[in-house]
Parts: sequence; structure tokens; C-alpha cells
Amino acid sequence: MSIKEKNSIKTLVANAIIMGLYIVLSLILPFSSGAIQFRLSESLNHLVVFNRKLLWGVFGGVIIYNLLFGFGPLDVIFGGGQTLLALLLTASLQNIIPSVKKRLVLNIAFFTFSMFLIAIMLSLTADLPFWPTYATTALSEFIILTISAPVMYWINQTVRFDQQV
Repeated sequence: MSIKEKNSIKTLVANAIIMGLYIVLSLILPFSSGAIQFRLSESLNHLVVFNRKLLWGVFGGVIIYNLLFGFGPLDVIFGGGQTLLALLLTASLQNIIPSVKKRLVLNIAFFTFSMFLIAIMLSLTADLPFWPTYATTALSEFIILTISAPVMYWINQTVRFDQQV
């Protein structure tokens, strides 16, 4: 087996573990869906700041969680789209902005802003008003990502996500 094949398998396994971890962490807190969302699993969004190869594990976790426990197919489309959009924006900065701390801040901003997609979906599926729903989902996303950013930064000092796959 070549080094490239071993690295591909290692990346695939790491992303599969992240998917599973995302789902489990989503089930821990009682407010993982709806107009107020505190998904502990959202802290995994920061993994892309350290290693963009981990994007697919987070994205896959969101898709599977929303498919099994969310608001149906629209939640998969809108929730997956919101996550993919924010993750791709952050991943695109890896070679442009060398500062991990700055990328963490931008990651928080991308995810907070893109919650408008979740507000649209909740307006369609749960008949919730857009602006208040956007305010609560964006605020809850901002809070969980702001709290988890220094934790993920600290974990990265030991684990070195950038060197794992």
C-alpha cells in the first residue's frame, strides 16, 4: 500500500470518527434543533480551521443528524448547505490567513451569519417568523462557537489536528 493510499484511508477514518462524534455530541444537550440551538457538536466546526481535510466529517455529521433527528429533507438541504457554506469559506482561508486565531474568529462569523439559511428553513417547516428565528439561531451559534473556540485551540496545542491526516 502506497503512502498516498494510507493517507487517504487515514483521512477517511478520521472523517468517519468526526461524523459519529458530531451525532453523539448533538444528542447530549436538549436544545439541538429548533429556533434556539445549542449543539455541543457545533464546536467541531472549528476543526476546519486547523485542517480543512476534516471538513467532510463535520458536514457528514450534520447531514446524518439532520436526516435522523431534524426537520426532514429541508433540514438536510438547508442545514447541510449552511454548514458546507461556512466550512468552505473557512477552509478557503487556510493558505491566505496564517493566523489560527484570526481564522477561528472568521469561522465564528461565517457560521453566525449563515444561520439565515436555518431561519429560512424553520420559517418553512415550523412556521416560525424569520427575523426572530434568525436572531435566536445566530445568537445561539455565536455563543457555542465563541465558547468552544478557545477550547478547540487548546486541544489543538496537544493533538495537532493539522498533522493528523
